[in-house]
Amino acid sequence: APTSIVCRSSRSAVPAILTPEEVARIITAAPGLKYRTAISVTYGAGLRASETASLKVSNIDSSAMTIAIEQGKGRKDRKAKLSPQLLATLRAWWLAERPKLWLFPSRSGILNPISPRQLSRQFMHAVDAADIDKRGRRITLHTLRHSFATHLLDAGVDVRIIQVMLGHA
Repeated sequence: APTSIVCRSSRSAVPAILTPEEVARIITAAPGLKYRTAISVTYGAGLRASETASLKVSNIDSSAMTIAIEQGKGRKDRKAKLSPQLLATLRAWWLAERPKLWLFPSRSGILNPISPRQLSRQFMHAVDAADIDKRGRRITLHTLRHSFATHLLDAGVDVRIIQVMLGHA
């Protein structure tokens, strides 16, 4: 059974943790390349919904293999690691859509990013389509962040490194 890292805000309830296979099924079931890519980034870099939604094309640094997170929770900036697989996913998205400013623009045009709420809605559609059930435990977009941290912990990554990656003190 996977280990679990619990956020301070949810200590009373053990969060649902997705297996890597379940994460892959959700990504595959996501409606369209935009949401497959956004969900992949959310999981692959351990981001919050608001951090994924507000990513700019310029936040991706392929030479340093990082994603710059600007004004995350607590108005803190940080860098997230970018895996070669995630970079390939982002490149495929960029080649298909050529976003200008926002990495994931809203449907209303290029002036605004997608909203965290819209990203969460599409994630929930993907969870339903992938037929994932955690026996009464609620699965949300934030579940990907818990799963990311848990998978790193299970792989032997030091908990202090995981805290830094997640932007925790």
